Amino acid sequence: MSTVASTEPGTRPTPPAGAMIGRISGRRVFVDRLATVLVWAAFVLALVPLVWILWTVFSKGYALLLDAHWWTNSQARISPRREGGGAYHAIVGTILMAAVTALIAVPIAVFTAIYLVEYGRGRFARVVSFMVDILTGIPSIVAALFIYALWITVLGQAREGIAVSFALVLLMLPVVVRSTEEMLKLVPNELREASYALGVPKWKTISRIVLPTAAGGIITGILLGLARIMGETAPLIILAPYTAFINNNLFDGNMAALPTLIFTNFGNNIQPQLDRMWAGALTLILLVLMLNIAGRFVARFSAIRR
Repeated sequence: MSTVASTEPGTRPTPPAGAMIGRISGRRVFVDRLATVLVWAAFVLALVPLVWILWTVFSKGYALLLDAHWWTNSQARISPRREGGGAYHAIVGTILMAAVTALIAVPIAVFTAIYLVEYGRGRFARVVSFMVDILTGIPSIVAALFIYALWITVLGQAREGIAVSFALVLLMLPVVVRSTEEMLKLVPNELREASYALGVPKWKTISRIVLPTAAGGIITGILLGLARIMGETAPLIILAPYTAFINNNLFDGNMAALPTLIFTNFGNNIQPQLDRMWAGALTLILLVLMLNIAGRFVARFSAIRR
């Protein structure tokens, strides 16, 4: 049956329904394609500096990484103008301080997120959430100065690696809290209600249902927090200055790390130092990359996930 347009005197003819749908569909197709082009353009625009940075660091730093001494030796008794030496002392220091930081920060952050999502109601929960927001915006140098005032000035302790870990805890906590909080909110309430209907206590529901369901996202948030703190330089400079020697004790004096290795070799137009700077930057990138790959592997194939 064909559609007949209105032909009453003084009125405009009504176009057929098919023509109106065609015009609307054409506009939607145009808007959809325009939005797709803009999204891809923004993606490419964001990708350009990332690829540029990675290529610059890789092209200037990969040579030393191919030398076995880079992974097994320190910079002890290596003069600035002399080639050689390694980053073993800085790699060990970075891993030790990051591990201790995660050991302190992760339980506090996860339990805080559980409280805010599952139990937090009223004024105290709002205060906790507000304090987490404040920690999110604190610069790393402010956290380092706070620990310096507390640990060194008030308590009379020395500048050492454990003080750096305490400062990094303040930087890692809000990242893990917010990411864990969002992952817990994504767990469907139906799972909780089904568990409650079976008579399971709330604490057991959280530990057996909610946390395993959100485990992948929680691990990702922890890795994001680690990726942030492993590149921080200000707490290292203030609380545990760089040393070219190997130090495996966080409670004993100065300690090397990859950020301070990079900082120490920066600023002098001496080729061996520049080579060590770029190699240290590439080593730090690879270390963070390996942590992310390991975390995704654990989240995907762990028994909890299954």
